[in-house]
Amino acid sequence: MQFAKSFIFAALTAGALSGSTLGAVVASAVTPINLRLGPGPEYPVIGAIPANGKATIIGCIQGSLWCHVTFGGRQGWAYSQYLTATLSRRSLAVSESIAQFPKITYEVPTATVGAAPRPAVTGTLIAPQTTSAPLSIEPPATVRDCVNAHPAQPAYLNGEVVVGSGFPSEVALVPVPNYQHQYAYVNGVPVLVEPQTREVRYIYR
Repeated sequence: MQFAKSFIFAALTAGALSGSTLGAVVASAVTPINLRLGPGPEYPVIGAIPANGKATIIGCIQGSLWCHVTFGGRQGWAYSQYLTATLSRRSLAVSESIAQFPKITYEVPTATVGAAPRPAVTGTLIAPQTTSAPLSIEPPATVRDCVNAHPAQPAYLNGEVVVGSGFPSEVALVPVPNYQHQYAYVNGVPVLVEPQTREVRYIYR
């Protein structure tokens, strides 16, 4: 969790998409999602967009599902699979129409001596399997205390952690004493997981 403090911030270069007619587009989050410092799960979380929150899309990286957005006066990166926008009078997932948005690039400077290395992304999150609202829980404060007191080995997976997303088998889950859910630290955030389905049920933000 502490690696975020020693990141070297990257330079952002934006350019218009050739043949695109889109300018800035307002998109809605279909579920609470993280706002990150850079376009990837290994970048620090700098905020969150709530369900139905409106974010302005500045542009998206070609060949990626990450878009540069503005939300609440702050710029950051959001995962387009969980954003929808109205294009040609149709509401579409931004990930399905990402080629229509301005292309941007993101360049990470060469790390200096003493800077923490970027964590390795070792797998892929499983997207929620249903379009209905996933089952969320309200854990007691004692569970938060346990998770904070015993941080697990972090894992970094392609995609974004949302309630209902699933973990591949290589992500180890840690039991919570006298509690039915287990936890893991994934993409920089601690989450509670239903151990049988391995689906996220709560995200600590």
